[in-house]
Amino acid sequence: MSVPCICTTLRSASRRMIAFYDETIAPVGVNIAQFSLMRSIARVEPVTLTALGRRVELDRSTVGRNVRVLEKMGLVELGRGEDQREATVTLTEAGHKVLEDGAPLWDGAQKSLEDRLGVEFMRQLHTALDSL
Repeated sequence: MSVPCICTTLRSASRRMIAFYDETIAPVGVNIAQFSLMRSIARVEPVTLTALGRRVELDRSTVGRNVRVLEKMGLVELGRGEDQREATVTLTEAGHKVLEDGAPLWDGAQKSLEDRLGVEFMRQLHTALDSL
């Protein structure tokens, strides 16, 4: 194999990115996966677990497990939607506070990456990754 495996390269880069964002967002008490999930909830709350799973491209059971962790942390509430069989998720006041306090940290991480990699490269990277 003379060409590096793109999957391996992306996985390695992803681990480094997650660690970078986890460290950045740590002061608000969540990791980047939790913060991102909460941002997705905030955009459309109340949202069903099924709809949330589609939105974040995860299966419903994975989303459900992740939401239950946030619920135990007091950051989201589970309820019932129009269809009583389907659980809905909303952020609690504490959840909204985490997003509010975390937004400048996340913005700083984004700015740091733009400064390091360049705005044009970041745009090209987004375009390339969105095309996958």
